[in-house]
Amino acid sequence: QVQLVESGGGLVQAGGSLRLSCVGSGRTFSNYVMGWFRQAPGKERQFVGRITANGVTYYPYSMRGRFTISRDNAKNTVYLEMNSLKPEDTAVYYCAAALEWYSDETENYDYWGQGTQVTVSS
Repeated sequence: QVQLVESGGGLVQAGGSLRLSCVGSGRTFSNYVMGWFRQAPGKERQFVGRITANGVTYYPYSMRGRFTISRDNAKNTVYLEMNSLKPEDTAVYYCAAALEWYSDETENYDYWGQGTQVTVSS
């Protein structure tokens, strides 16, 4: 079973940056599509972006330009770098693994981390 642990969240002022990490245990990330999602209180979980096993990334239009996903398979780690943060970025951020990816719907990812809180102050 794949276990994922996110870290790196915290409080940051608007315009600042954070880099979140997601470390896998039990399995390597080498063959997994890794996704990042976020969920604000009272809102649905939102897709942030993904990275394939060979490092190709995809971001929905609303996320492009400020967020960058990368991975280091030797460390079983995927990263989400966030720049120019805005208060509306405040949410719990989750990483997820898809063993056989076919969509970015939350139910199509197989394993999830516990989440890390990101709070952006104005």
